[in-house]
Amino acid sequence: MSNSALRPFHLAIPVTDLAAADAFYCGTLGCDKGRTDKRWIDLNFFGHQVTLHLVADNGDQAVTNPVDGDHVPSRHFGIVLDMSDWQLLADKLRAAEMEFLISPRIRFAGEVGEQATMFFFDPAGNALEFKSFSDPEQLFAH
Repeated sequence: MSNSALRPFHLAIPVTDLAAADAFYCGTLGCDKGRTDKRWIDLNFFGHQVTLHLVADNGDQAVTNPVDGDHVPSRHFGIVLDMSDWQLLADKLRAAEMEFLISPRIRFAGEVGEQATMFFFDPAGNALEFKSFSDPEQLFAH
């Protein structure tokens, strides 16, 4: 598919505490809030629609895969940022004493697909990855 007219995606994720999720996504990450209900919140997640759905239990998320020496959660989502925005977010999260699953670093250094990456969990245990490429053409490189 062509990416010349990239369209926003929609993703719904489970959260166990709507107030904590609101504080994390809107406060810590700076997402704007859209429509809300007592059991869900729509977010503008960097131009994409993410809906937080209140659930009693978020289930087991312990499955990981090895990637460049790290144990990457197989269930995760995030966004690809410009390198300067990625660095600003990494600095902001470090200053906020974010507990990183995988601290901000360069993965695949010197290889095809070299990228900056960081992983952390939201309050409900959903894994997020924020990444960036010095060369955006490497996003889908083989």
